[in-house]
Amino acid sequence: MHLILTGATGLVGSGVLDAMIKMKDITKISILSRRPVQMAEDVKDPRINVIIHKDFEKYDSELLSQLKGATGCVWALGISQTQVGKEEYVKITKDYALAASKAFQTLPPEQEPFNFVYVSGGGATTQPGRFTAIFARVKGETELALAEMRKANPLFHASSVRPAFIDAAKHDAIKPYIPVQSLPIRASATLLGPAIRCGAQSYWSPTYELGKFLSEMAMGRYKDQLKAKDIQMIGEFPILENSAFRRLAGLDGK
Repeated sequence: MHLILTGATGLVGSGVLDAMIKMKDITKISILSRRPVQMAEDVKDPRINVIIHKDFEKYDSELLSQLKGATGCVWALGISQTQVGKEEYVKITKDYALAASKAFQTLPPEQEPFNFVYVSGGGATTQPGRFTAIFARVKGETELALAEMRKANPLFHASSVRPAFIDAAKHDAIKPYIPVQSLPIRASATLLGPAIRCGAQSYWSPTYELGKFLSEMAMGRYKDQLKAKDIQMIGEFPILENSAFRRLAGLDGK
């Protein structure tokens, strides 16, 4: 099985890459990245192909030929709305994902589905109000656009997962590779982390389990388990809240 990963140098993407490496059912891992991926270099896994890609709005025939045969993708590429202006945030969060979604539909063998897993975020909404934050509005707009793509092409199995407090505290394998967070974010994580892990676990998204779950979604698993109150359906397009991820990953009760 051939899967694609973006955002491999980020927090979520690092967790996904670690999970994919551990999954023997995955025979090829194509990583699209603007820069080298240190984890990929260190593990020296022959299944991994890092493709340096500078423009995530364009996919030429040469690039698509390297991705041919892929049947799934975890789209973990993203950035905080505090790090860029609104236009750049929309481009990175929405435009890049939609351009890839359109291009990747041509990749799988004929009549096989393509599983596109969009990493959204807790608080995202498809019904924004006047005071809805930019990140919540833009991620929701992306989800709606992906739902329309899935409606237009039944073999394009797009889905969205909304993790909440993404936490690598217990994921030693990726700690050398995850980006250094800003001081306010580190301070917030130090303050809130223990409380969320112990007293508000419905908001906890540990990277080890999250990476494995997102990889399995891209492999086409859980398709018969996506009808539940914590999964919003737009037609056949599922949006999984963090509680749905935790439930399906077997985290509740641990």
